[in-house]
Amino acid sequence: MTRFRASAPLTTDWRHFRFAVEGAVATVTLNRPEKLNPLTFESYADLRDLLAELPHHPGVKVLVIRGEGRGFCGGGDVNEIIGELVRMKAADLMRFTKMTGDVIRAMRECPLPIITRIQGIAAGAGSVVALASDFRVVGESGRFAFLFTKVGLSGGDMGAAYLLPRVVGLGRATQLLMLGDTIDARTADRYGLVSQLVPDDDLDGAVAALADRLAAGPTLGLAQTKSLLTRELDMSMSAAMELDAMTQALLMTTDDHAEFHAAFNAGRPPRWTGQ
Repeated sequence: MTRFRASAPLTTDWRHFRFAVEGAVATVTLNRPEKLNPLTFESYADLRDLLAELPHHPGVKVLVIRGEGRGFCGGGDVNEIIGELVRMKAADLMRFTKMTGDVIRAMRECPLPIITRIQGIAAGAGSVVALASDFRVVGESGRFAFLFTKVGLSGGDMGAAYLLPRVVGLGRATQLLMLGDTIDARTADRYGLVSQLVPDDDLDGAVAALADRLAAGPTLGLAQTKSLLTRELDMSMSAAMELDAMTQALLMTTDDHAEFHAAFNAGRPPRWTGQ
């Protein structure tokens, strides 16, 4: 425990998904494959809380989110969520919708790079979790479906109407969010929704290689890059450039920046410490 956590211990028992740490890489595995790994009230809450804790896990530098079995995540469980929502009063409905949005906001504000490994379907909330990740490594079986209008709701759920136009453009986002059609991996790649498209058999290797590359990189620089990408979406150019300048000036004081200079002159790879 560090002084930045005070009395609250890190959670060791996550009951609604599997959580494991190997080296510098943490992995969340959605593990209800018989139902395409649906999200529930409890798994949303656990994801939100884990993302708040994760930066305090010693040595963890990257998060991978994956699903067990033939699909990544089929979205919210129809009976365990929708069946409950139709009986809820407005106050509890608002608590639920804010909680789902809190998961996506926590993903974007978490300083660690987040990789989503996608095989099979990423639908509904599963597609937005993938969208909120920093990298989407997608197998050829991968499919995306922003299904919210098909259940009579707004396509702008969980921040999708904010994030998706910034990834694929307004026209494609309008098409995907209003029609709710399923698109295959190659179409998603063409739209710009895929970071890396690989054969399904190569998914684990591609995810591991990317996670290891990020974990071995300059973690302060990566964290600040993610922060700037998120925060500058709504800034004026002058405000963004000011934030860039202040951030760079701060990073120029770090050990990692000095290490690059030393490594360059010594003709060796940098040894990043995140300090």
